Amino acid sequence: MKIRGLRIRALLATAALAVASSATLAADIAVVGGRADEEFWNRIKKGVDDARLVVEANGGSVNYLQLQSYDNIGPDAAQLVRTAISQGVDGIVVPNWVPEAEDDAIRAAIDAGIAVILMNAGNIEKARELGAINYVGSDEYVAGVAGGEYFVEHGSTNVLCVNTVPGAANLEARCKGVIDGVTENGGQAKQLPLPASSFGDQTAIAEAIKATLLQDDTIDGVINISATDADAGASGIMQAGKVGAVMHGTFDLNGAGLARIQEGTQTFAIDQQPYLQSLLAVQLLAAHIDFGTDLPTAPVLTGPGIVDQSNIESTLEGVEKGAR
Repeated sequence: MKIRGLRIRALLATAALAVASSATLAADIAVVGGRADEEFWNRIKKGVDDARLVVEANGGSVNYLQLQSYDNIGPDAAQLVRTAISQGVDGIVVPNWVPEAEDDAIRAAIDAGIAVILMNAGNIEKARELGAINYVGSDEYVAGVAGGEYFVEHGSTNVLCVNTVPGAANLEARCKGVIDGVTENGGQAKQLPLPASSFGDQTAIAEAIKATLLQDDTIDGVINISATDADAGASGIMQAGKVGAVMHGTFDLNGAGLARIQEGTQTFAIDQQPYLQSLLAVQLLAAHIDFGTDLPTAPVLTGPGIVDQSNIESTLEGVEKGAR
């Protein structure tokens, strides 16, 4: 009986340790992002969902908090961060789109003991300034420079960067990089800022590009700041009668753009691999909360990469699997 009693107490102690252990493996994470019905953010959402499997296996949770529009992107993102704080989460993954609007909310989260990773928009300098543990994404300025250099290397000397969310730090960095990449290699480039309400408005974007191309016949390159905008960009170039005369590029991928690259009516896209951004950001944050792990690599860069006719087929294979 004494031996049996010892065994029972041992089993109870083991069970208590297991419960305590599982309780610590319970990172509750909020991810702030764009609308998941858009192709780019749908890739982000797939990365979140795949990472959720690991987090939930350890007893935690992942909640995706999405913007409803981009008309007030910075304050709206800040409000989602504050919503996550009120929910008592352990960690937040958030793009730092508009620092002047979001920084105070992110600092409030960190001051409340919440671990934060910047994802998709921002950089490692901003992450360190705020006290976030890392940045996962592309370096938007470097990506823009790569696009600008690509234009000049392939014959374009006067490039237009169309920005439908002026003021968003990541998109401003994209256009600045393009302009620097072109001008530092002997060409000229400028930004065409459109009202934020134009984002996703195919007609408004197409009309603006058409009008600008017809006003300035020397423009021989157009780059859009998103794959959805590039669909409108292709329409504007066509309406202006400039297909073949104006090289067309974009940041990010979607099915229509990849089809245009395949058929030769769009020249290239700059890929930042959004699926990897969210997959890595959520898993790194959960591991940091659950196990105290950190990466010596900071930032964790997922781009840029150029997709053109030289690698379009392998890219399309990734699209079929839902990760590109």
